[in-house]
This record gives sequence, structure tokens and C-alpha cells, in this order.
Amino acid sequence: MTKNRRDPCMKKLAIALARALALLMIANATFAQTPSTPPVLPRPDFRFPGNVGRTYEDSDPASFPKVVRPPKGAPNVLLVLLDDAGFGQFSTFGGVPSPNVDKLAAKGLRYNRFHTTALCSPTRAALLTGRDHHVAGNGVITELATGYDGYTGIIPKSAGTVAEIMRQNGYATAWIGKNHNTPAWETSAVGPFDHWANGLGFDYFYGFNSGDTSQFEPVVFENHNRVPRSPDPNYHLSHELADHAIAWMQSEKAIDPDRPFFLYVAPGATHTPHMAPKEWIDKFKGQFDMGWDRYREIHLERQKRLGVVPPGAKLTPRPASLPAWESLSPDQKRLYARMMEIFAGFGAHIDYEMGRVIDAVKALPDADNTLTIYILGDNGSSAEGGLNGETNEIASFNGVFEPIENALAHIDELGGPKYYNHFPAEWAWAMDTPFQWTKQIASHFGGTRNPMVISWPAKIKEKGGLRSQFHHITDIMPTILEAAGIQAPDSLNGVTQKPIEGVSMVYSFNDAKAPDRRKSQIFELVANRAMYQNGWMASSMAYVPW
Repeated sequence: MTKNRRDPCMKKLAIALARALALLMIANATFAQTPSTPPVLPRPDFRFPGNVGRTYEDSDPASFPKVVRPPKGAPNVLLVLLDDAGFGQFSTFGGVPSPNVDKLAAKGLRYNRFHTTALCSPTRAALLTGRDHHVAGNGVITELATGYDGYTGIIPKSAGTVAEIMRQNGYATAWIGKNHNTPAWETSAVGPFDHWANGLGFDYFYGFNSGDTSQFEPVVFENHNRVPRSPDPNYHLSHELADHAIAWMQSEKAIDPDRPFFLYVAPGATHTPHMAPKEWIDKFKGQFDMGWDRYREIHLERQKRLGVVPPGAKLTPRPASLPAWESLSPDQKRLYARMMEIFAGFGAHIDYEMGRVIDAVKALPDADNTLTIYILGDNGSSAEGGLNGETNEIASFNGVFEPIENALAHIDELGGPKYYNHFPAEWAWAMDTPFQWTKQIASHFGGTRNPMVISWPAKIKEKGGLRSQFHHITDIMPTILEAAGIQAPDSLNGVTQKPIEGVSMVYSFNDAKAPDRRKSQIFELVANRAMYQNGWMASSMAYVPW
């Protein structure tokens, strides 16, 4: 007889079974856990660990690479960063109504000694990288980059982002809203895209690549593609960003419910242009006729009742270059009060829209295992509107200033789509109650101290607690990594990483009396600078922004 041969049908069946087994192993791999997070990313390419014979019959069974997952129990992470909002701006810390932040704080923690860098791009670079903003290449905003080390406007590869680390450890990542960390000369539709959000570790991006944009007719991109202008007559960017944040989060959980997400939401509010739906502005009609001096007195008392400032706290004095409210003419008072009504409506509206995102998180099956970090401002409130406010902020950046008569002629249209308006610097100073100065002033807390609320129902026991440890925006990255059980790599994408300078805040979550772990911090922005050490502050101020 000739050599024994298998029946052709049996051979086909064996091949089919082998393929089915392979598919089953791939499916099972989807839910496999990664035993640890490596110090070098990316992980090495998969190689079959068994023996390979002449055919599959005399080879070890096939195996496939396991889909990367974070450590067991890693939480979803929702990070919200508002824009140009001062310490005393929202009701959670004594200001205008913010019921959704209030609700989040009632079930989580308020931090009243948290700090930023006093300007947009630097704060955001420090947040993403956990390094000082100079180390992260953003000593100033990208539009003012000088080319010198620390001021290039480019986040270096040696300062990898928290999103890139989380993505390579199994997280789904998305950035919704403002991206002010792409060099200005790379923000067009042709890129290059290395420094866009997708190049900084985010699977998905929907937002704008600039310091600000119109809230009614914004320049928006989805990943690398320009989004057409909306035909909706009631369109507002804050609403659209909330819609996309919710849709992405729900889609991610519907497709792969066991995969945690990192969602970074950075709306344009309350940065100029101050634009809000008319019905939100009208809610505040007449509520600021008392003026900025009285506003600060009222809100300091609210802050004391809330416990976010000490009972014996006193107001810092009004800078000599800012006029007293009572020194103004009736026309000035009417215009400036209206500008503040617009700003308050803008703030109340973004509170509502971010509240929708938070409510969507609460509806998730794993809602309790979601770490929500809500930072109320990337710096103090903005005084870039000058002493009289503006109908077009861009004009002042070009040295053009208008008399208030021009603004009065269009007072009823401010806050709408026709004007790029900004309120007076005096209101910015009031929004930073009780501290001195404003955005751009890194030497004083009016520019750098921002409220923060943190919630994590599965891990934080206290509800409505207050935390007063001294912390900084660089501390966000290590906090997220520790909460997720992920170590920062020594090497990321082939580049040795600079040390992370942030200090995780997890130690404070369940210990209100835990001693500060951050003992010192430097602040610097265009020669306004300060140094904090062990409860003391040394400040040196070079200029004011008006």
C-alpha cells in the first residue's frame, strides 16, 4: 500500500477547527488583563513563544497577543478644564450660580489651594505632561513662542503626555474642546499633525486649535478634518462640545464596556469672546449694578460661609490703576454692568453643559468607578479687556482701543455673534476674589489659584469635604496615573523621559489632615514670577495686563 493519507474531508475539518480555535482565542484575548505596566513603552512586538514544526500538526498550538488592558479596577477618568475662570467666579467658591459643580462638590471634594501657571498654553502643557511648563516647552502661549529653550511652544518628546501613557496601557482616550498646545504655525488643515491632539496620545479629537474661537461660528476640527459651519440658528459651541463628549463616551462603553476611558473636556468658556445664548444672559439682568467693589465684599462673606477661605480672611486692596466703581459715570456703569451680565450668563451656561456630561457619566454602569477632576480655570480671570472692556478683543492685541461710546451704541448686541467682546479688567479682578491681580500675573494668587473639585465615589469616602493641601497643575498627571495603577515609563516611544515634577494628590483623598507633600513651587510668566516654599511666598511683579 502507499503511505497512509488522511481523508480530505477530515483535513478540511481540522483546518476549520484550528481557525475557529484561533478566533476564539482572539475574542478571549480582548478581555485579558495586563499583569503590570512596563517601564518602556511601547511594548515589544509580539513573537510566537512556542515551537514551529514543518506543519501545524507538529507545531505548538497557535497563540495570539493579548489586547492591552490597564490594571484591574482602573477607573474611567473625566478631566474638565474651564478657561479664564477666577477663584471667586462660581458659587462653589462664592461666585455666580454653578449648581452642577455644586452637586459634584457635595458628593466629592473641594480643593482650595490648587494652582495653575497664570496663562492658557503653559497650564495645559503642565497638566498633560506633569512637568513644569518651561520643561514642557510652553513658558508662554504658543503664539508668543520665542524659540529659546522652554519657550518654543512645542511639547518635547521627552515630556510624554498622560494620554499617551494611558493609551499604551489600554485606555480609550479623547480630547474634546480647546487645544492650545499645537504650535501656531502647525494649526492649519494641512498640519503637520505631530503636535495635534491625535499626536499627543488621544485617539479622538473634536475641538479647536487656538486660544479662543467664536462660540457661534467656531473653527472646529474633528481629528484632522475641518467641520463645516452648522446651519442650526441656535448653535453654540459649548453645547456641541458637550454633545460630542457624551456621544464618544457612550459609544466607547457600548462597543467595549470593560475598557476604561480617559476623557479630557476643555471648553472655550469662559475665555473671550464672551458669548452666550440670550436667555442665559437675561437671567442676570440687574444683578451686577452694585459694581465690582461691593461684589468682592459680598462674595468674600460667601466664601467664608463655605469655608473655602479662613474666617479671618481680608480682601486684598484694589490696585491703584483700577478705578473705584463709584468714580464711574452712569454710562460706564450701565455698560460695564451689562458686560458682567454677559460673562455671568456665559459661565452659568457652561456649568449647565458640563453638568450634562457629568450626568452622562452617572448613567454609566461603572459610574462609581469614575474619577472626575473638574478644574475651574486654567488661570485667573482675564483682564485682557482693558479698563473699559472691548467689543473686539483682537483690536486691542493690535493696539487699537475704542471709546466706550462705540460699545454703548451696540450694548444690546454684545454677547451675540457679531462682537468679540470682553469685560473690563476690574471685573476680572473681582472674579479672583479675595486675591490680588488676575490672569497673566504669575506672581500673585489672583493669577494662579483656581478652584478644583474631585469626585470618585468608589474610592473617596467623604462627601462634601474640603482639602487645603498646596497643589499645582503638574500634580494632575501623577494623580491620574496612581489612580489607574499605571507607572510613568522611563522611555516612551524611543525617547528617555524627563522626571515628572508633579506630586500625586491621591494621598489627600481620604485624609483631610494629611500634611502637604508639595513643599515648594515656582511660578514664572513674562517676568512676573514667584516662589512658594513651606507656606511662604516670595513675589516679584514686572507688569500688569491692562
